[in-house]
Amino acid sequence: MTQKKVDVLLVGAGVMSATLASLLSHLDPSLKIMMVERLSKVAHESTHSLNNAGTGHGGYCELNYTPQLADGSIRIDRALEINAAFEVSLQFWSYLVKQGILPEPEKFINPICHQSFVWGEEDVAFLRKRHAALHKHHLFEEMEFSEDHAVLRKWMPLVMKHRDASQAVAATRVKHGTDVDFGLLTRKLVKSLTKHSTFDLMLSHTIVSMKQHDDGRWHVRVQDNHAGETRTIDAGFVFLGAGGGALPLLQKSGIPEARGYGGFPVSGQWLICKNPEVVKRHCSKVYGKAAVGAPPMSVPHLDARIIDGEPALLFGPFASITTKFLKEGSVLDLFSSLKTDNLKPMLAVARDNLDLTRYLITEAFRSHKERMAILRGFYIDAKEEDWELASAGQRVQIIKSCDKKGGKLEFGTEIVTANDGTLAALLGASPGASTSVQAMIEVIERCFKPRMKSADWKHKMKEMIPSYGESLDENVALLHEVRRHTLSTLRLG
Repeated sequence: MTQKKVDVLLVGAGVMSATLASLLSHLDPSLKIMMVERLSKVAHESTHSLNNAGTGHGGYCELNYTPQLADGSIRIDRALEINAAFEVSLQFWSYLVKQGILPEPEKFINPICHQSFVWGEEDVAFLRKRHAALHKHHLFEEMEFSEDHAVLRKWMPLVMKHRDASQAVAATRVKHGTDVDFGLLTRKLVKSLTKHSTFDLMLSHTIVSMKQHDDGRWHVRVQDNHAGETRTIDAGFVFLGAGGGALPLLQKSGIPEARGYGGFPVSGQWLICKNPEVVKRHCSKVYGKAAVGAPPMSVPHLDARIIDGEPALLFGPFASITTKFLKEGSVLDLFSSLKTDNLKPMLAVARDNLDLTRYLITEAFRSHKERMAILRGFYIDAKEEDWELASAGQRVQIIKSCDKKGGKLEFGTEIVTANDGTLAALLGASPGASTSVQAMIEVIERCFKPRMKSADWKHKMKEMIPSYGESLDENVALLHEVRRHTLSTLRLG
């Protein structure tokens, strides 16, 4: 058994780990960083282009970020938070493009209209209220709204073709929305990191055990998936950014802060069309309203995408129930995650979410005709022979202890950190990759507190992210300045 000593150990070779490694390597190029991935490729699980929506989530079109309250008002704070966080990602990517670390922007990010589309009087009224609430805020001041069939035919011709002229419809549009290839972005970040002698990448290695020693350092045993050999990594700081696999790893760590956490795994499927005659007629991301009882990851949307360099249309995702925590995981993942400290919240969530469970089971057994019928709510002329089913990624939603109910199910992301700052884990899913930079800055602020107080780190962070330490939500002039810069640098105008 061999041993290697590093400053930072990143578990998982997805967008989160790659972003954290890139930030830290710029803040202190002398840090010895190692990335360990159980698969044979970088960005092959949740970050793979087919396993996520490829949407630069800015809250522009995702209706689940703006719920309607009991009094009829629209809550927009979540959308504002996500939009500001995505602006942070755009700033960092702009910096990396200027430094030549990322390629030409068109390789990984492209402008595409973000649109919300609804039909029926009740949902039209909701979208009208949503637009009114968001549009008055400077983060969303460029959002357009229309209920005019003629206008919407120009905005989304494929969606509006042959639609009944008497049907109540409405849509919003933001022109500077984005489509992001998070897989390519991540691979480019890791490729740049591998050029430095202070960075090591270990593919096809699985974490066997984790133990913190008296000096605060972590001894993490990893096994070569092919040769079966093991080695120990002695790390000062460990980040668990392994998507659905982060929860089992967090449990392996044994830190008190991990107690009570469980996971609710959800899988997904896409309908994909590659017929060029259809694909060329739709060049936007059109999000609708989720069915009652549906998890956020199943909000239906019809997207123009580039998958492995090939144009395509995707519709979905259709959520389904699963016991796997990873797409290439084990059916025993859920059962293996049951511990004495999380059994109560897990059972409480199972009891309180029977409707969600039934919904997911129903979705799993839908026929191709039934899925096509849902698609035709967006694209009336859709032909069955043009669309095929493909698996999307797995997501593990957070379950945590709750005094009132015993346990609660959450659909966001959460950073769990050890009290001494030597370990951090990212749990949950939405909005995920789009807000990776903001999430990893939070990890650094929590786990590298003394260094973040230094003038050098503050200055470097401000250089990479000009809005760092200030609020884009509150500072109108700063938002306009930052947005002009990023739209220009990333060619999103």
